[in-house]
Amino acid sequence: MEIEMKIKGLVLDPISKMPIVVLEDPNSERMLPIWIGVFEANAIALKMENIATPRPMTHDLLRSFFEKFQVVLDKILVCDVRNNTFYALLYCRKGDETFILDSRPSDAIALALRMDAPIFVKDEVVDKAQSIKFDESLEDSEKLKKWLENLKPENFGKYKM
Repeated sequence: MEIEMKIKGLVLDPISKMPIVVLEDPNSERMLPIWIGVFEANAIALKMENIATPRPMTHDLLRSFFEKFQVVLDKILVCDVRNNTFYALLYCRKGDETFILDSRPSDAIALALRMDAPIFVKDEVVDKAQSIKFDESLEDSEKLKKWLENLKPENFGKYKM
C-alpha cells in the first residue's frame, strides 16, 4: 500500500549534524525521517521558502526539461530502504506512454516540489524505517528516536542554507 505524505520540514540531526527531510502522513501520526545531503536539503529548502535563484538549479533544469518535452511527473514513490539507504521512483508520463525512473529520495522530493507532484511512500518502508538503527551507538540511536518523536512545529523553522 502507498501512503501519500507531505513534507513536515527540514531539520538538522543533533548527533550527525546532517539534514533530515521529515515526511508525515497527514492522516496519522506516522513520520518518515530521511537523512539527505546538504546540497539536496538546500534544493528542497529553496523551493519550500520560495527563494528564486539567479540561474536554474539542477532540479529547476530537470523541471524545464520535463515541461519542454511534455513529460508529466505523476508522483514520486519512496519505495524501499536497504542498509539505511532509501530508494525512490519517479512515475512519469508522456502522452499515453508511462515510464518509471530511479531516483534518490532527496532529488525526487526536490523535483516533486517544483512540479507539484504528490509524494508517496510504501507502507512497508515506513514500517522498516521505524526499526532502522541510524547510529552505531545504541545510546545515540535511542536519543535520536526520542528526539524525532518529540519534534514540535517550532522545530521546523527555516532551514539554514
